[in-house]
Amino acid sequence: MTERPLLLLDVDGPLNPFRSLSAGLRGYTSHRMRPDVWLSYRDPESRRARRGVRVRLHPSHGARLLALPFEIAWATAWTHQANTLIAPHIGLPADLPVVDWPELFARDPDGLSWKTRHLLDWAAGRPFAWVDDMITPQDRAWVREHHPAPALLLRVLPRHGLRDRDFAALSSWAAELSPAGR
Repeated sequence: MTERPLLLLDVDGPLNPFRSLSAGLRGYTSHRMRPDVWLSYRDPESRRARRGVRVRLHPSHGARLLALPFEIAWATAWTHQANTLIAPHIGLPADLPVVDWPELFARDPDGLSWKTRHLLDWAAGRPFAWVDDMITPQDRAWVREHHPAPALLLRVLPRHGLRDRDFAALSSWAAELSPAGR
């Protein structure tokens, strides 16, 4: 059996439309969470740190992601906490692979996203789709030039989160891959 392409998934932006004013009207539910990455920028004694950050998640997204022909992995600053804090609320397994970053939010010398170079290393030549809110045209060009396999870099706006058209784009892209790439 051949490997399916990777789906490298960010949390904030695609799954948590943190800039949306109407997420609740679109079926998202709010949760208060205290992820380590968020707490690292807060005074632990502050009211904000005690309350946690509001995270909006859509309960149907897990099933929709699992229905896609991909091997899902977390590509987020939430790291392993995506499995414990996010996955249960959207119906994803709690043991998905996680991209471990050498350094969170490191400045890239060429102005790429802090994730781009490491994701290519992590994908190890496999086809992948990367879903994130911080993808730029520069990242797309760099991946085209440096990754030997097909790659889809899907930017999702943090005021919208994943939408039907994003799921359709992922499904269509995976269907276009040759059987050898699946």
